[in-house]
Amino acid sequence: MDDNLATLLEVVADEAAERVAIVHGSTRRSWRELDTRASRLAGRFAEDGLGRGDRIAIALFNGPEYVETVLALMKLRAVPVNVNYRYRERELLELLTDAGASALVFDAALDERVAAVTGRLPALRTLIRLGDTGTAEADDYGRVVREVPALPRMERSGNDEWLMFTGGTTGRPKGVLSQHRWLLGVVAANGLQPLGIELPDDLEGLRSAVRKLLAEDPDRASLVAPPLMHATGVYTSFGALLTGATVVYLPSRSYDPDELAREAERHHVREIFLVGDVFAVPLADALDRAADRGRPYGLSSLTRIVSVGVLWSAEVKARLLRHFDAALEDVLAASEGGPFAKSVTTRGERSVTARFELLPDCRVIDDAGRDVTPGSGEVGRLAGPAPETTRYLDDPDRTAQTFRTVGGRRYVVAGDLATVEADGSLVLLGRDSRVINTGGEKVFAEEVEQVIGEHPAVADANVVGVPDPRWGQRIVAVVATRPGRAVDGAEIIGHVGATLAGYKRPREVVFVPQIRRLPSGKMDVHWLRRVATGSAGHRS
Repeated sequence: MDDNLATLLEVVADEAAERVAIVHGSTRRSWRELDTRASRLAGRFAEDGLGRGDRIAIALFNGPEYVETVLALMKLRAVPVNVNYRYRERELLELLTDAGASALVFDAALDERVAAVTGRLPALRTLIRLGDTGTAEADDYGRVVREVPALPRMERSGNDEWLMFTGGTTGRPKGVLSQHRWLLGVVAANGLQPLGIELPDDLEGLRSAVRKLLAEDPDRASLVAPPLMHATGVYTSFGALLTGATVVYLPSRSYDPDELAREAERHHVREIFLVGDVFAVPLADALDRAADRGRPYGLSSLTRIVSVGVLWSAEVKARLLRHFDAALEDVLAASEGGPFAKSVTTRGERSVTARFELLPDCRVIDDAGRDVTPGSGEVGRLAGPAPETTRYLDDPDRTAQTFRTVGGRRYVVAGDLATVEADGSLVLLGRDSRVINTGGEKVFAEEVEQVIGEHPAVADANVVGVPDPRWGQRIVAVVATRPGRAVDGAEIIGHVGATLAGYKRPREVVFVPQIRRLPSGKMDVHWLRRVATGSAGHRS
């Protein structure tokens, strides 16, 4: 099928109608309500002359309004721009500038930050705020979805653009620009394919498939725990919605594993989407505590849990499987493409951390583009098929580095290093860049170093990620101070937090007399890791 995802979801909305599409705490949004509210929001943007190709930013927390906004923009043939709600003013200004955003939908909790940057963004025509009034001049989201005339349905195209900002190695987010025909494949892989259904060739085929799914399993529900501002959250949400399932979001804005267990039990969810050990370790702890109290959570409805993009250790999988019988799917993917590889663990099976099976048409290649020989121990890079139209926004050089043609076929080579065992299984080694992946958030070492270096007491600094049992990696800053200037770790951490999002703050600061560098001026990686892991320096 070659169309815009909104057109497919309109088919689902017509078939599901009064069924519940989204649950968020006490809020329940039917398919009819979801579709109508999205159409009215699209109509509001159309009133300001926005339409196909215009980029409209979304700075919202998880909930039905995020889904409504993305759907509205797809209906309008506009391009959603995902904004990390943790961003401070500088980061927000940079992202909206890089995206060329014409409008912004934001939560009232972010009002002061939005008000601080909108005067420096002359291209920003429309502001819509969800929640109580605030400083920024903006239209009221509630009024819009109640009163504005709905945008009529229209013909759309698989050529319509889709944009997802993701991490990179430069200290600024990268926009991955693709098309809806690619998006359909990703969404179908997260929704229809796990049910044994391939994406139909036309809308009537989809209508029949959805009608059958609703008749056979009318109460199917999926719980999506990751933030919708990240690729995992949005792709898994729309994958579930494409099947007509109910999507459940956690009521709280911070992760609470007991809340996840309660919501999964309450709504009899069939599948949970989370992000590696950062979500799974607290969940396992919560399940253990409940069982020890003699009041275990009832999770017998679960058939699978899916994690994408972050380490999910074998030990934690085994702990979870003591509480329910489900397939645990660990998926390697990137916003640039994929999925590349997957592992599935069930009760009674031995799981190995970071061991995967390559998916069809994916490869592990060396620098010359040759397949790594299984069992050789050679380190290669994961590569997956990529359409010619997918690229980085306004960055042809980086596009050429990441998207490579090998043997006449285009691949995305996002930087994951791996070896291939003799039996064909893949062992993931990590990323080849300096990106620190902490709790599912990508942090750029250079960006944090730059901010630390702005402190008047700092002469030099390096930042590195070190292994952490819960977060995957934690951020450690190694700092050399200026002569006669005193500063402690708490001040450095606070200095970073005043400029960058909270998750970018170092969790630990190590002070050394001097940062050791190579003759080229680059950091001495081996020395840095020794210091960061505790064999040298003064910790604070």
